[in-house]
Amino acid sequence: MSAAHSVITIDGPAASGKSSIARLVAQRLGRTYVNTGNMYRAMTWAVLQAGVDPQDADAVRAAAADIVIESPVIEGKTQVCVSGRPLTDAELNSDPVNRAVSFIARVAEVRDRLVADQRALATIGPLVMEGRDIGSVVFPDSPHKIYVDATEEVRASRRGAQGLSDQIAERDRIDKQRKNSPLVIPRGAIVIDNSHITLDQAVDQVIATLQLT
Repeated sequence: MSAAHSVITIDGPAASGKSSIARLVAQRLGRTYVNTGNMYRAMTWAVLQAGVDPQDADAVRAAAADIVIESPVIEGKTQVCVSGRPLTDAELNSDPVNRAVSFIARVAEVRDRLVADQRALATIGPLVMEGRDIGSVVFPDSPHKIYVDATEEVRASRRGAQGLSDQIAERDRIDKQRKNSPLVIPRGAIVIDNSHITLDQAVDQVIATLQLT
């Protein structure tokens, strides 16, 4: 089995529910769960800690070159560490990180480096990997591609319920218009509208669409 064929890719915009869905799909299928968004969030956190303006691409590029991101597997899912320091969910999902992550993620050198890291994770075994360019860029040859979507209103409501204040529409605009690995529906992906179904229903739909061998 090739690396691509061992990866179920789940893409979608912010707050579409893809992380929760991917995590449960991985649990049900006995696969390792990889949240690639947390890798970009870890980089963003580290850039902000260095006092760098996230909208200054040259400064981000320079700072990122010295930032070490690691993704050890713990209890069936990858964690993220910066120079050996595990980051908490609160750090990864803070409002400053939420506001800045799309600016960090559009820097080509950052994406190229983290995409290479993500592809390397396929060596650890069958994965469920979620993000914004997994089926389109990281593993475009995977036969198991899912795109999870939800309306902007539903996604904004979910973020608000989490106590977060990032602007969904602005993040969508940046992610879809960036030159390097824009957010798109991958070729051949099954689209699941997660606006008005339960988490279990969404997970059931994903598993039902997969033809795993």
